[in-house]
Amino acid sequence: MKDFSTEPRTRKCLRLWALIGSVFVAGFGAVPAGGAELKAVAALPVSKRDETARLQIFLDQQLFGPGKIDGSPGEFTTKALMRYQRAHGLPETGVVDGAIPVDSVSPVYTTYVLREEDLRYVGDAPEEPVDQAKLKALPYGSLLEFLTERYHCSPVLLERLNAGLKLDQLKPGDEVRVPNVEPFLIEALSKPGFLPEVQEYKGRVITVNRAERMLDLMEGEKLLASLPITPGGGGLETPEGTWKIMGVATLPTFRWDKSVLETGKRSETFYMLPPGPNNPVGVVWCGLNRPGIGIHGTNNPQTIGRAASHGCMRVANWDVVRLSRLITKGMTVVIQ
Repeated sequence: MKDFSTEPRTRKCLRLWALIGSVFVAGFGAVPAGGAELKAVAALPVSKRDETARLQIFLDQQLFGPGKIDGSPGEFTTKALMRYQRAHGLPETGVVDGAIPVDSVSPVYTTYVLREEDLRYVGDAPEEPVDQAKLKALPYGSLLEFLTERYHCSPVLLERLNAGLKLDQLKPGDEVRVPNVEPFLIEALSKPGFLPEVQEYKGRVITVNRAERMLDLMEGEKLLASLPITPGGGGLETPEGTWKIMGVATLPTFRWDKSVLETGKRSETFYMLPPGPNNPVGVVWCGLNRPGIGIHGTNNPQTIGRAASHGCMRVANWDVVRLSRLITKGMTVVIQ
């Protein structure tokens, strides 16, 4: 750079401003003819939290699930990154490098304006099965819960992104800053029923690693997707072995039986719980040829990978819906 130190002060300032202006313009590209508006460069993350959130969003969109997006490094973000690297023939370092296009996520955050129609999916959410069974549906308990599931994230992240906004008092018209993910659309699940069989998917295999609490979807040697799960525990472990998917159902009704949950055996005392995002098995049920065992959604996605189920494999609703589009009845499930 030219040394301006010997120039008169006024001329030096003018030349410096000219130089700054040229750098500014270079950052946006050439100035369009006719004085047209400059096209802004996408904003880059400005903090470690933003960088981690961007990585989590990138992995989530590739269906290598990091669990809830919270902007904090953790076990499942690392596992998802290493599986993404494996799927793309990269060294499994668990470290982001130039071969991973995380900058394709831009901007990191976007906004969502709550709508009146969103209130259709929010309502009374009693905790006891005897009360839940009286309802026609099991909706979200609040607009905050609606938003965290829609944008695959933790309430803590939304609180950090929306300082000054009372998230426990959200209402239609409120604009909320959220992660820039493809939203989970509860309204797109129109009615209960089994998904049609897809012949070309029948050769795919789901492998469940209980120790790692991860589910991998394979097609031959190719890793298509990988998601965190909550497997069984506390005496009701997810059964090891090779099984088959008997069907994939959306918006299932759940037969709640305390004896089944505690001992694995049916009793005559049970409640039929209606469908909805707060159904204990979430919005998708993939039953196996082992009675009472399946891969399913959850009414508590914040605990995925960090708790124990009653023998099944719980997956966040936003993940299990996308997984359901890649699997079919008759597929093999290997539980290790």
